[in-house]
Amino acid sequence: MATTELIAAGLGLVNVWLVVRRSVWNYPFGLAMVTLYGFVFYDARLYSDTILQGYFFVVQVFGWWYWLKGRDAEGLVRPEILGTKGRLWALGATAAAAAVTGWLFATYTNAAAPWFDAFIAAGSVTGQTLQSYRKVESWLWWIAVDIVAVGVYAWKGLYPTTGLYAIFLVLSVAGLLSWRRQLAKFASVEVSA
Repeated sequence: MATTELIAAGLGLVNVWLVVRRSVWNYPFGLAMVTLYGFVFYDARLYSDTILQGYFFVVQVFGWWYWLKGRDAEGLVRPEILGTKGRLWALGATAAAAAVTGWLFATYTNAAAPWFDAFIAAGSVTGQTLQSYRKVESWLWWIAVDIVAVGVYAWKGLYPTTGLYAIFLVLSVAGLLSWRRQLAKFASVEVSA
């Protein structure tokens, strides 16, 4: 599984780097990455993460389509703000999904880290969904997920994936700053128009 994990990690780096740059071309790399990670996480008995890869595959296809519709004159995705109501909904839905999933896997499976795995899965669903809708807040979810994931994957001995998520953490901070700058740029252009 080490070779599969290394290939998936490499694809993930390219994927997130392109997301930070707001390039629609992130999606082919993301689709390949989540397919390979489905096998890696299943082998590591991280079942929430395994199921999550199927969700990621579907939402990446949607995101690819949605990003094609929301590009600026340079062909790059145009970020948007979620708003208070959306933020509260995302927080509540994530907490509920993590609690239910964690309990199910703790009760009915031999999952290695059911509660942390459930948070990674639920937070990733929120992050990926918001990112597919081009929301700046998606980066905040990715930052939280990356912090927890680094610890869990290191504990499970998934060292290439641990390194990948450490890099994802840095890229997520860069993505948040970049997308916020772009949002401010678009706002100033609209105000002056």
